[in-house]
Amino acid sequence: MIVRDDEEVDEDLLAAASQALAAHGNRAALELRKSVTDPQLVAQALTFAQLRQRAEGKFAPADAKRLLFTRAGLEQATRAVVATRRAERFAQLGATRVADLGCGIGADAYAFARAGIDVMAVEADAHTAQLVQHNAHALGLEDRIEVRHADAMEVDLTGCDAVFSDPARRGGKGRVFDPSQYSPPLDALLERLRPTSAFSGGVALKLSPGVDHRWLPPEAEAEWVAVERDVVEACLWLEPPTSTQRRAAAFVDGRWHELTGTGRDSAEVGPVARYLYEPNGAVLRSGLVAQLAQILKAHLAHPDIAYMYADQARRHPLARVWEVEEVWPLQPRKLRPLLAQRGIGRLTIKQRGTGIVPDEFRKQLHLRGSKEATLVATRVDQQHVALLCREVYSPKDQGQMYAPDAAQPDR
Repeated sequence: MIVRDDEEVDEDLLAAASQALAAHGNRAALELRKSVTDPQLVAQALTFAQLRQRAEGKFAPADAKRLLFTRAGLEQATRAVVATRRAERFAQLGATRVADLGCGIGADAYAFARAGIDVMAVEADAHTAQLVQHNAHALGLEDRIEVRHADAMEVDLTGCDAVFSDPARRGGKGRVFDPSQYSPPLDALLERLRPTSAFSGGVALKLSPGVDHRWLPPEAEAEWVAVERDVVEACLWLEPPTSTQRRAAAFVDGRWHELTGTGRDSAEVGPVARYLYEPNGAVLRSGLVAQLAQILKAHLAHPDIAYMYADQARRHPLARVWEVEEVWPLQPRKLRPLLAQRGIGRLTIKQRGTGIVPDEFRKQLHLRGSKEATLVATRVDQQHVALLCREVYSPKDQGQMYAPDAAQPDR
């Protein structure tokens, strides 16, 4: 076995597996079998090597090269930049020992330890718990992290002044979206941690970003977190009490940017204007479009569709900006000649509120030409319209445009 009971790992074999993958791709197993006779050992080594490669998208490359992963553990693992931000918040709350219930492969546990917080990492799967123990040692964090192979719903929390939990959201048939089917179920976990006031260092639960808002306790702060444009998680903060009800946080251009509010405000509604703003998904999920519209001095063209419009473009890390060049009816027979006149043969179609399927709609346009464009299908009042747009600012861009009039605190 690559991982033995004494937690030592055959790194030479893993290095050979990585080299075989790089040099031979799909034939890596055949090449590795020339020097390793045990086919099970070869398969295990190649799996660990492949997972290390994939892990570099979530972990710092230097860490990914030292850690061992399971497929399920890596899929659900918190990205390092998100785990670090959360650990810093727990540290600011004064947490000294956090119970990481259902720690998985340990991404959050490592971040807690690096923030100076002791960790009781609880994992129900024996093999995964063994890997977390190995990883803690590989990162030099074994003095901070105590790994327990135990049930998150039964483990004794005595001595812990903070709790974090990331319930498993993948089953035999793939991702689980119903919180009552999480493992452990969200309602049972919430009941288990009451009263949350017993944990002065904070209580936070990681959820799917698509969680139904009806599952959110009214006393909790709910935040949605994005890395660039990718909304990666929702997180419930149950302790300490806070006046913040909704928070959107996005890591853009190497910095955290936040927006807060109640999630119940409504933005003004008006006509399509020269510029269209597309909010970051974390803003959309958290219901904070009205707050962002106020900062950008923008309005909606339909009360239920989160495209914002303004006559002036303002640069903001939580929104992309498009210049609206044309407003057309959303009808293929009328769009075909208009697009043909402009020589548009490659068309990106974005839609909200129209029900069209972009790939199917594109086929009806019979595109020909060498030019590229973006078409936004949406509603204005009760009409379905097609907006021919040109992107003028993306938060990933470093170019200057207009600075927002009201700055939001960065984290």
